[in-house]
Amino acid sequence: MEEIVKLFIGIIFLVLGFPIGDYLREKTKDEQKQGRIWFRILTTIGLFGGLLGLIFQNDWMLFTFFFIAIVTSRNLIKEKKLKKKRRLSSRK
Repeated sequence: MEEIVKLFIGIIFLVLGFPIGDYLREKTKDEQKQGRIWFRILTTIGLFGGLLGLIFQNDWMLFTFFFIAIVTSRNLIKEKKLKKKRRLSSRK
């Protein structure tokens, strides 16, 4: 039962990574152009570290690195895609 609670809390924090990443993307527009390569590197490290956490069955490592990957990957989304997505959602 304790493992299920840990897993549920970890999933909640991973889901929270999406709005946090979107918020940081809005606040750091000037760094996005210059630091695009660093965002890619951090996302890659986050995915690699998360997979290692999965292999070694280390929960804190898994969720920490996947959280980093989610937050940094939100900065790699092109602005055109975001505008199109917002426009489609406002029509509904």
